Amino acid sequence: MRLKDKRIAVLVEDGFEDLEFWVTVMRLREEGARVIIVGVKAGRTVTGKQGLKATSDVAAAETTGAEYDALVVPGGWAPDKLRRYPAITDLVKQVYEQKKIVGLICHAGLVGISAGIVAGHKATGSLGIKDDLMNAGASWVDAAAFRDGNLVWGRVVADIPDFCRELVAAIEKP
Repeated sequence: MRLKDKRIAVLVEDGFEDLEFWVTVMRLREEGARVIIVGVKAGRTVTGKQGLKATSDVAAAETTGAEYDALVVPGGWAPDKLRRYPAITDLVKQVYEQKKIVGLICHAGLVGISAGIVAGHKATGSLGIKDDLMNAGASWVDAAAFRDGNLVWGRVVADIPDFCRELVAAIEKP
């Protein structure tokens, strides 16, 4: 139980990438972490791209970065929706500025861009956001997963095992 007593926020919204959300949540729980699902609204059930459901425990506006040891943003279509809410981007920025781990996979870099935390970092994700990341000041790296500072990046669904290994290691030893 490498992450016993760690509190980790995982963001969710309609259109989340089912596997990037659920596999990551399960992996973190397997390591003993307390995973808190954070959405735009507390108690709201949303649907992933492939039809799986998830319900938020708390609204982003009702929590702060100080409450978590790390934060994860799964990909899918959800990041493009999440980035439109100041409470979401503020939470992500708080966690980042507190030097805690922020995990971003696939399209999650869109939330990182809107939170203003990607400039000067190496970054990866879906090829669909490569230009967005570069235009925001990140350096594109075509790799399955890696850590750069307190950011942990994952490329796509096929890279979830690599992403989860990097994520768990980073949260265990920030």
